Order: sequence, then structure tokens, then C-alpha cells
Amino acid sequence: MDWGRLIGLGGVVRSLSLLCVILDLQLDGVLGATRGEIEHHLEMGRKLLAAGQLAEALSHYHSAVEVDSKNYLTYYKRGAVFLAMGKSRSALPDLTRAIQLKPDFLAARLQRGNILLKQGNAQEARRDFEAVLRPTPEHADAREQVARARELEELQEDARAAHHRGNYGAAVSVLERIIEISPWDPEMRELRADCYLRTGEPRKAVQDLAPATRLRSDNRAAFLKLSLLHYSLGEHHESLNQVRECLKLDQDDKNCLAHYKQAKKLSKQLDSAEELVQAERYREAIDKYEGVMKAEPHVPQYSNLAKERICFCLVKAKSATEAIDACSEAHRRDPRDAKVLRHRAEAFILNQDYEKAVEDYQEAQEFDGDSDDIREGLERARKLLKISRKRDYYKILGVGRAANKQEIIKAYRKLAQQWHPDNFQSEAEKKEAERKFIDIASAKEVLTDPEMRQKFDSGEDPLDPENQQQQHGGGGGGHNGHAWPFPFNPFESGGSFHFKFQ
Repeated sequence: MDWGRLIGLGGVVRSLSLLCVILDLQLDGVLGATRGEIEHHLEMGRKLLAAGQLAEALSHYHSAVEVDSKNYLTYYKRGAVFLAMGKSRSALPDLTRAIQLKPDFLAARLQRGNILLKQGNAQEARRDFEAVLRPTPEHADAREQVARARELEELQEDARAAHHRGNYGAAVSVLERIIEISPWDPEMRELRADCYLRTGEPRKAVQDLAPATRLRSDNRAAFLKLSLLHYSLGEHHESLNQVRECLKLDQDDKNCLAHYKQAKKLSKQLDSAEELVQAERYREAIDKYEGVMKAEPHVPQYSNLAKERICFCLVKAKSATEAIDACSEAHRRDPRDAKVLRHRAEAFILNQDYEKAVEDYQEAQEFDGDSDDIREGLERARKLLKISRKRDYYKILGVGRAANKQEIIKAYRKLAQQWHPDNFQSEAEKKEAERKFIDIASAKEVLTDPEMRQKFDSGEDPLDPENQQQQHGGGGGGHNGHAWPFPFNPFESGGSFHFKFQ
């Protein structure tokens, strides 16, 4: 027997025993530190959650899970924070993990069942609620939720069947109840959106598709559909916003990329046109809007919008006849557009057709009764109509409402030469010439004075004796009821009046 070898082996054994003792002591210390660290994170998470500091609480629960991935409570509590933050999709894996670690954890079962029910997973939700009822059959919440889950299963079948039959109205009625029970179900919202589209209610479809885009982690199809809907409604900016969300999920998505290029091009053209309008470059803006109609002839909202803006630009450019034609075409496209009626009323005013201006403003008021612009425009058109039945200085001189000062003076000189009383022989002719001459001089005085012209354009005759009496508290000089704009009336000053043209 090799005693030396045995003595050596005994030394190794003693060394290994000593090493195990040391490792045990170190492991106890580590586990003690871990338990203390977990308790610290859980306590801090509880306090911060109670204080409403959800992000900070979540950070501590993350740390607790990292330290001990086998603790079912840490997962459950982190899931509760996710729910408090409105992140049900993030809460679901934590609740599932807590149940895996502790299958009889009824609170987690009930919580997961509630989430699954709201997401529209009726069968899975029912299994969770039934698992709660097995050990606690008297659990009232679980019993109630089982009944709701069964109701949801039946309603989902009914909605799909009605949609398949083409009975979209009935499907919508059923889907209203479904979405009450499961508001987080994207499939049912998308189904109702499709029903609304088929019944010609795109606005309601938008209201369902918007939340549906957020209910799936990758819902490019819903983003694209929403973008196309906004585009078809003439909302090019919102259409761009939604298709960009699709491209954030996949920048190479062919369908989203194709629509993005189309929407961006049109949006750029419309924005450029509006910038030209703001710069009062109306003719250039009109060219842009005509380009929009050529670029997108199949979406009536854009051609209607372009026609309305062309109508507006022509009014601003004081092209009365062109404006009336363009506005009338825009009105035929959309008879209920109050803006078009308002623009055409202003074009009629430029054309001195005040009766039609009043009619258009009255019709516009039927479609937009709360508009201050329409109300004020109608009042002004009525005043202008009333004045035109007395004297219309533009008609007296034979000039348009857009005439500049030089055109007004030129027209005045021509008419003043024609109607000067010295050109007539008989007393009756002289009297008629005096009346016309005073009207011509009055028109020139009002229309070449910026302040007086603005008053007249607003529906007030600055030479009306009634207005003068109200302003000055007395009577004014006049001839045949017409006020004379100068300090004296040459035809009432005695002697022979001689008018000389420079």
C-alpha cells in the first residue's frame, strides 16, 4: 500500500472541502445582497407607483426582473405599471410569465383575461376567467366576464356573417356592441370601417381606422388605407402624415412608397399655389391650380378645391367676368360650397350686379349661417343695391369697380366735355345737362378720393344728404336732391359759368 499517495489524496480532499465552505459563504452573501436589492426595487416601485410616477416605477421593476427572473410578483407588478401607462400589449407578456411561474396566481389570470377580452380574444379570455372560477366559483367579476366573453364570441360571428351577406347596416349595429366590449380589437374596427366605406360614410371610416393603426405593432395596411382615405377627402397634409407612419415601419414598402410620392407631389403643388396667393401673385397661383386639376383629375375634391381657389384669385385680381364664369363652374361642381357663393357674390359686386350679389350671399348664409364674413358681405351688398337705385358713381362714369384713378379721371373728362351746359341751347336741355354734369363731377370727386371711395365701396354714399345731415347735424347744398361736393354750386352762383379743361 502506497501510504504516501493516500496522505496526498487526503490533502486534496481537505483542500476541496475548505474551498466548498468558502464558496458557500460567498454565495450566501451574494444571495443576501440579491434579496435585499430585489426588496429595495419593489419597495421603490410601489412608492413611485402610488405617487403616480409611472416611468420611474417602471425603471425599478425592470431592475427587479433583471436581478431575479424567477419571481412571479415582479412580473405581475411590472405588468400593472404597463397597464397604468396604457400599454396593454406590453403588460400581456409579463402577466403570462407570472402565470407560467405560478399557475394558480388568480389575480394575474383575471387581469390577463380582462386584457384579452378588450383585445377581442374571446375564447382565450374565457379560459382565464374559467380558471379563476374553478377554485373560487363565487368570484363575481370572473362570472360576469365569462358571460361577456361568451356574448362577444356570438356577436363576432354575427358581425362577420352580416358583412359577408352585404348587410352592412346590420353589421355596424352589431359591431357597435362588439367595440364596447373589446375597444382594443383592431380587426373589428377595420371591419366596421369597411362597412362605413361601403355605405358611403368615409368620415366614420377614418374614425375607426385611426385607432386601429395603433392597436397593432405593425399595421402598415391600416396606415395606407387611412392615408388613401384622407387623400380621397382632399386632406393631402393628413394623407402625407399617415403614409409616413407606414414608411417608418418599412421604408421599402412598395404600396406606401408609391402613394407617398403621389401625395407629396400634389401637396407641394397646392402649398406652392397658396404661397402665391399670400404673395398676391394671383395669376401665377391660377396656373398652379390648373396644374393640380391636370395632375389629379380623378379625385373630385382636388378639382373642386382648385376651381374654388381659381374663382377666389380672379375676384382678387378684379377680373369680374372671368371670376363669374369660374365661380359659376365651381358652384355647379359643389352647389353647397358657401365659399364659392361668397366669391361669386364679390364678382357680381365688381360687375355692379348687386341683386345677384345679394342672392348669392343669402344662399351662402343658408349653408354657413355662422360666418361673419358672409353676414357682413350680405349687409354691404344690400347697401350697394340700395345706393345703386339712387346713384352709382361707377355707372355714372361708365367704369368698372376695379378702375384706377387715371381711368376715372379720363372717363370724367370725356363725359364732362360731353355734358357741359354751355354745349346746349334750350333751357330744358341745359337743365338736364346741369343735372348730369353735377352727377359726373360728384362721381369723379368720390372715386378719386380714397377715403370717400372706400365708404362707397362699403355701401355708404358719402354725398348722400341724409348721411351729411347725420354727420354734420344740418342740411347740405344740392341740386335736384344731389349734394354738390365743392364749397359752391357753379350753377347757382349767378352769372355765366365757364368750364375750362386743362
